[in-house]
Amino acid sequence: MMVAARNRPMLRILGFFICASFIYLTFRDLWLNHKRKPKLGFVKRNGTQFVVDDMPLYVNGWNSYWFMAHAVDEQSRNLVGEMLEAGAKMGLTVCRTWAFNDGGYNALQISPGRFDERVFQALDHVIAEAKKHDVRLLLSLVNNLQAYGGKSQYVKWAWQEGVGLSSSNDSFFFDPSIRNYFKNYLKTLLTRKNSVTGIEYRNDPTIFAWELINEPRCTTDVSGKTLQDWIDEMTGYIKSIDDKHLLTVGLEGFYGPENPKRLTVNPEQWASALGSDFVQNSNSSNIDFASVHIYPDHWFHNQTYEEKLKFVVKWMQSHIEDGMKELKKPVLFTEFGLSNLNKDYEPSQRDKFYRIIFDVVYKSAKRRKAGAGTLVWQLFMEGMETFGDDFGIVPHEQDSIYKLMIEQSCRLAKVTGRRNEHKLKKLCSHRH
Repeated sequence: MMVAARNRPMLRILGFFICASFIYLTFRDLWLNHKRKPKLGFVKRNGTQFVVDDMPLYVNGWNSYWFMAHAVDEQSRNLVGEMLEAGAKMGLTVCRTWAFNDGGYNALQISPGRFDERVFQALDHVIAEAKKHDVRLLLSLVNNLQAYGGKSQYVKWAWQEGVGLSSSNDSFFFDPSIRNYFKNYLKTLLTRKNSVTGIEYRNDPTIFAWELINEPRCTTDVSGKTLQDWIDEMTGYIKSIDDKHLLTVGLEGFYGPENPKRLTVNPEQWASALGSDFVQNSNSSNIDFASVHIYPDHWFHNQTYEEKLKFVVKWMQSHIEDGMKELKKPVLFTEFGLSNLNKDYEPSQRDKFYRIIFDVVYKSAKRRKAGAGTLVWQLFMEGMETFGDDFGIVPHEQDSIYKLMIEQSCRLAKVTGRRNEHKLKKLCSHRH
C-alpha cells in the first residue's frame, strides 16, 4: 500500500505527459496539413486565358445544377459531397450550378427581398463542400427558362404587387420594378456571409465566377438592344459590389441579325431572331469571358450524326476565333451534350462527340488560343434519375466517358504545367 501511494505523483506526471503528447501530435498533424494545403487564389483573366497564381488554367469541368436543391434536405445532402468528390477524382476543376430558386418548392427567394435562411444555408454548404474538395463553382444567378422560377417568376411577382408594366416574360429585362427586384437579390447573394466558412460570397475564391443568366433570350426585341442594355446595367451593378470575381453572361452562342456569321455559323435561321448576339453581348466591358453551349441535336431537325459532328467543330472554332480577334477574352463552353433519345443513338456516339469537343479545346490550349475549357452537361449520382435528363451521366457507370474525362484533365494539366500538383500527379501517373 505504501509503494502504491508513493507512485501516485509519478503516475499523475506520466499521465499528464501522455495526454500532452497526444494533444501535441494531433494539433501538429492538423497544422502540417494546413501548411501543406496552399491558399486558394482567385481565378483571374490575362487576355484570352484564365490564370490562377500567375499560371494558366484550362477548365475541364461539369454541370450539376441540382446541388442547392439537394443540400436543403438532410436525406440527400450527402450527394453534393459525393458528386464533388467524384469530380475531383477525375481531375475536374470547375462545377457549374444554380445559385437561384425563385418562388415554388424550397425557394431561396420566396418573394422579392424575402429569403429562406434554411435554403441559404444549403447554398453555404455547397460552397463549403466545393472548397473541401478543391473544386471551384461557376454560380448561375437566374434562369431564362421557367425551371426554378426564372424570369417568369419575377414577372409574376411584379403583377401580383400591381407594378408590372407587361405580362411578357421579356419584361424581366426592361421593367424598372423587376430590375430592382433582381438587383436586391444580387446584393443579398453577393454580400452573404457563409454560415459554414464565415466568408462573404464576394470574398470567396472557391467561386470561380458568376454567370448572369442561363441562356438569355429576348424575342420581343430581335435587335438585341433590350438584352444588351440589361446586361450592361446588371454587370456594372455586380462589379460595383464584387470586383474580385470573373463574370460571364451565360449565352448559348448564337449570332444576331447584324452579325454576318448568322448566315454561315448559326445552326438555323431562327437562331438570329432571339434578341441575343454572342459578340455584342460578350463584348460588354464588365464581362470577363464568353460562354457558349453545344446542342446540335436540339438545334437541327434533319442532320445526320456525322453532319452534327462537323457542325460542332465549326461552331467551336468560330467562337474561339471570336475570342481571339473580336473579344480578346477567354471562351468557355459551359454546356455540351448529346441526347440519348435520338432515334439512332448508340453509346459510342457520345464517346466520339465528347472526344471531338475535348480535342478542339486541347488544340486551342496547346496554341495558347481562347478556347478556355468545357463543362459537361450534366453529371449526377446513382438513384437520381428524376433529376437526370437525356444528356445526364453517372460517371463511373460509363467507363469510356469516365476515362475520356480523366484523360482531358491530364492533357490540360500538362499544357499548363499543373501536372505536378499533388492530386493531378497521382491521377495522371496512375493513368499511364
